[in-house]
Amino acid sequence: MSILTIILIILGVVLLALIFMFNSLVRTKNRVEEAWNDIKIQLKRRFELIPDLMKSVQAAIKLDEKLLTQITKLRSQAGDLENGSPAERAKTENALGDALGALKIQVEAYPDIKSHTEISQFMSELTDTQDKIMASQRFYNGMVRDFNTKIQVFPTNLFAGMMGFKGYEFFEVPESEQKKPEVQLEV
Repeated sequence: MSILTIILIILGVVLLALIFMFNSLVRTKNRVEEAWNDIKIQLKRRFELIPDLMKSVQAAIKLDEKLLTQITKLRSQAGDLENGSPAERAKTENALGDALGALKIQVEAYPDIKSHTEISQFMSELTDTQDKIMASQRFYNGMVRDFNTKIQVFPTNLFAGMMGFKGYEFFEVPESEQKKPEVQLEV
């Protein structure tokens, strides 16, 4: 075999390796973006459920106006951050989740409300949506971990930057929001 043939074979192998790495990075990047869109879909669903739930609950009882105002404010902030970063969205969405949890506790404190099928249905849907949001967040973070690992390990790390691939942020809960919220009920 001539030296030219050996060089062409080596270049061919390197080219195939680069193509494989590039395609692998593109596939994983697309999965991360798909996972982020799944989170956004679930957040939008929750966003749309909140007004109906609040109207139903308000019609049934007189709840803490401060809590309802807080939920309305947080819902508005969440809507404003539709294209925000995962860190920004996580902070606002987690605060909204905490406020909705406090609302759920207040609703459960009133036995008469539980008998309202409309409220029970909304609370069920909201709980289901919250579960889906958490599952979507875990899936997204797993995909971010996989992608970020791919662009950091050898030999992909040598070419990922040159190919324009950058790491993604995790959807994290700020430490201040990891504490259990205190809910005081006035009965």
